[in-house]
Amino acid sequence: MATDMSDAIRQIIQDRGISEELVLKTIENTLLAAYKRRFGENDNAVVRFSDDNREVSIYAKKKIVDTAYDAVREIELEDARELNPEGEIGDELLIEVDPKDFDRISVQSAKQTAHQTIREIQKDSLYSEYKDKVGEIIIGYYQRERNGTIYVDLGKVEGTLPKKFQSPREVYHVNDRIKALITEVSKTPAGLQVVLSRTNTDFVRAIFELEVPEVYDKTVEIHKIVREPGYRTKLAVYSNREDVDPVGACVGLKGVRIQAVIRELEGEKIDILKYDPDPRRFIKNALSPAEVRDVVVLDEGKHQALAVVNESQLSLAIGKQGLNVRLANRLVDWNIDVKTEEQFLEMDIAAESRRAVSELFGEYEEEISRISELPGVDEALAGALKKNNIEFIEDYLALSGEQLASLEGVTAEQLEALQKLIEENVEIVEEDYEAPSGEEKAPETTDASDAAEDGGEASSEEASEEAAGEAAGEASEETAEETEEEVDDEEEDEAPEEYECPECGAKITTDMTSCPNCGIGLSFEYEEDQKTLESKGFTGYGLTKVEHG
Repeated sequence: MATDMSDAIRQIIQDRGISEELVLKTIENTLLAAYKRRFGENDNAVVRFSDDNREVSIYAKKKIVDTAYDAVREIELEDARELNPEGEIGDELLIEVDPKDFDRISVQSAKQTAHQTIREIQKDSLYSEYKDKVGEIIIGYYQRERNGTIYVDLGKVEGTLPKKFQSPREVYHVNDRIKALITEVSKTPAGLQVVLSRTNTDFVRAIFELEVPEVYDKTVEIHKIVREPGYRTKLAVYSNREDVDPVGACVGLKGVRIQAVIRELEGEKIDILKYDPDPRRFIKNALSPAEVRDVVVLDEGKHQALAVVNESQLSLAIGKQGLNVRLANRLVDWNIDVKTEEQFLEMDIAAESRRAVSELFGEYEEEISRISELPGVDEALAGALKKNNIEFIEDYLALSGEQLASLEGVTAEQLEALQKLIEENVEIVEEDYEAPSGEEKAPETTDASDAAEDGGEASSEEASEEAAGEAAGEASEETAEETEEEVDDEEEDEAPEEYECPECGAKITTDMTSCPNCGIGLSFEYEEDQKTLESKGFTGYGLTKVEHG
C-alpha cells in the first residue's frame, strides 16, 4: 500500500505540476475530512507521514479517565492500559484509526475534498506562474472557435483570443500556430482565464524587442506606438547613443528586421519615424511617407497645427479614409490639419499664424524699430544710447549732427558703424506732406458748393462732383488760382437750368411761364422732400402742367 501511495504522489506531481508539499497537505486534508465525516469532528485527529513519505497514518488523541462520557475524546483507564501499560489517568494517548473502518460516505466525502483541494492548488500555482507573464508574448495552437472567440492551447492552460483582439487580416484553422500577447490573467470558478491579444500596441513593441536587439537592450527606445490593426502602424523611436541610427536599427540590413515584423502582422504596413521633442519636426515626421513642406502652429495651448504640403502630396498625407493623418494625430497628440499652399493662403488665420506662413513662403520681413533689434549691433552702444533716451531708430535718425556729437558714452566710430547697420537692415521711407495751398483751398470748394445749394441753381450731386474735380486738379498754386477764377465765371454767367416740356418735349427753362412750342402753361415748384425725389430719379425742381382754357 505504501508503494502504491508513493507512486500516486509522484504521478500527481508530474501530471498536475503541483509540488510534493502541496500533495502531502492534500492527503492530510483528505484523511481529516473522512475522520470528521465518520466521528463528527476532527479536532483531536492527527495525521503523520513516515520519513520517506511512503506511509501515512491518522490517529485519534484521547484522554485517560475513570469513566468515559465522550467516546471520541476520552478512554477509560482499563482500555488505555491494554494499549499502554504505563498509562495513568489524565494522560493522552494517540490511538491509530484504520482507514478501512471509514464507511462509504466518509470515503466519498474525502475524495471530493481531495479533488477540490487539488484544483484550488493547481489554479493558484498556475495563476502565480502566468500573472507575471502579463505583457509578454506566448505561443499556442488553435484549438476551437465559438462565437468568434478562438480558444488557444497554451499547454497547461487554455487561452482565449476574443474577436475584438483579432486582426481583420488574419484567418486561422485548427492546429495553426498563434503568437499573441498576454493581456489579462484571472481566476474564475471554471479555472484560470488567460486573455490574449494580437491588436494591442504592446504586441508590436514585444515583437520589435524580439527582432531588434537594440530595442531589447534599450539602446533604441520606442517613444510611442499607434495602430490601426490590419492596416497601418506608426511608431516613433529615438536612440540613447549618438552613433546609433534608431530608424536604421529597426529596419535592419536590407529591411530584414522590419520584414520579419511585417510577416508576423500578416502584411500590415509599418511606418518607423524618428521622435523629435520639437512638435513641428515631430509632426512633419509623423505624416510620413508624405513629404511635408512645413508645419504652422495655430494654437500651441490647444495643440492645433497645420501641415502645408504640395498638391501632389495631399492625398498621401491624408491617407486612405484619413488613416495616415488620424494616426499622426494620435502619435504626436496634436490636432493636425493638412492643406496645400493654395488652400492655406485662402484661410483666415490669426496674425501670428499668418506671420509664420509669410516667413514660410518668403513674403515676410520682420520690422525692426529698436536699435537693440538690429542684427550685429554693439550691445554697449545700444545701452549707451538708451541711457541718452534714444531707444528707437526713428528717434536716432531725427537727431542732428550736433546732437549726435553731444551724446555721452558714444564715439564717432560707433555712430558710423550704427549708421551702416541701419542703411543695410532698415528701409527708410520719407513721407510726403500736402502743400499749404492745398489745405487752404478746401474751404473755397466748400463755399462754392454751399452757394450752389443756397441759390437753387445746382443739385447736391453736381456740387460734390465739382468739389471732387477741383480737389483732384489742385496740383500747384497756379492751378488753384485758375480754378477759383473759373468757378467765379461760372457763377456769374450760369444760364437758367433747362428741362423738357412734359407735353411736347421741347426745351424749357425755369424763367418760362408757358412752352414756346405748344403753348401749354408751366409752373415750377421746389419739392421739400428732396431725398424722396432723388430716390425716384428726380432732382431740383418739380414740373406742374397748367392747361389754359
